[in-house]
Amino acid sequence: MKKHWKIISLAAAMSLMVGLLAGCGGEKKEDGLAAIKERGKLVVGVKFDTKLFGLKDPATGNVEGFDIDISKQLAKSILGDENKIEFKEVTSKTRIPMLNNGEIDMIVATMTITEERKKEVDFSDVYFQAGQSLLVKKGSPIRGIEDVTADTKVMSSKGATSVKNIQEKIPGITVLEFDNYQDAFSALKAGQGDALTTDDAILYGMAAQDPNYEVVGEPFTDEPYGIAIRKGNSDLVQAVNDTLKELHESGEYDGIYEKWIGKKPAE
Repeated sequence: MKKHWKIISLAAAMSLMVGLLAGCGGEKKEDGLAAIKERGKLVVGVKFDTKLFGLKDPATGNVEGFDIDISKQLAKSILGDENKIEFKEVTSKTRIPMLNNGEIDMIVATMTITEERKKEVDFSDVYFQAGQSLLVKKGSPIRGIEDVTADTKVMSSKGATSVKNIQEKIPGITVLEFDNYQDAFSALKAGQGDALTTDDAILYGMAAQDPNYEVVGEPFTDEPYGIAIRKGNSDLVQAVNDTLKELHESGEYDGIYEKWIGKKPAE
């Protein structure tokens, strides 16, 4: 009898454990829009080092930029108040892991939509159109991608599509990868390489920081930015897309764009 009871008890314990695990899995699938509304706060992964898009002011501690203003509009649409939001710092390398382990609800951080990334996350509609370019010190002989050779040393950020893009365009080129763009820019200014490459919108922010540097040449890739959301949260994707559509229709998107980029978006 005792042996029989132990078997029953073990079976019951295993059943309970399976149920708990299934419950946890269920909660994971149920997260998204409903969970954000219940929490009363939207947690967004943004960059803290990218002028014009997401840059933290060391004096005030505030993060400002295009991505920040778009995120606030999402909080306003979902929760009725743009201040019901928390910003967490992400980099090109950390943003997808932070999203998928539940630290953030979405990524609004100059993230290019690619087929490879679609395997890991779901994307909103395009919310910003960029293209990869080059930042160099004024007076540099590099005036565009046509002047870059395998002997050119360029900088970029770990996890950014720009690294793969330029390696494919210039086989054998040396790319120095840094944890974030500010570190890469500091390395360029220290003379560790010849150019910094990433999306032109980010590079214009760096040039605005230091007038000794300039963006050269025409963009040589197409970089459509999307807002990344954990896979399966179609209700949240829809809510984001509805908000983006409303911002375009109301003209608020154009206002945010002109505020940070300095011109109206292309038609």
